[in-house]
Amino acid sequence: MWDNEDQTWAADAACASTEPDALFVRGAAQRIARELCFGCKVRMECLADALNSQTSFGVWGGLTERERRALLRRYPEVTDWSSWLRREDDELIAELRSQRAPRILARIRTSA
Repeated sequence: MWDNEDQTWAADAACASTEPDALFVRGAAQRIARELCFGCKVRMECLADALNSQTSFGVWGGLTERERRALLRRYPEVTDWSSWLRREDDELIAELRSQRAPRILARIRTSA
């Protein structure tokens, strides 16, 4: 289901009909833009794709550029983000899956 080669999931994204410029904003506007992601049914596929490809700009899977960079730095050993996000035994992953804004940066700082 989370095959990054197959991106048909993108058609089901909550942002599919949104103007792309709304998701490629800077600074604090990213926190507002990502609100659209929290009810999206393909959010984890989107996040995995952005992390696997190390997408630098925009809001993807409910995370800002800064949050994704923090995850990539904290978990450099992860080569398949799709598999990593499917794990059931991690509190951070459960937080990422929740339908509210995750506290990624705070959690990564305290666990490092």
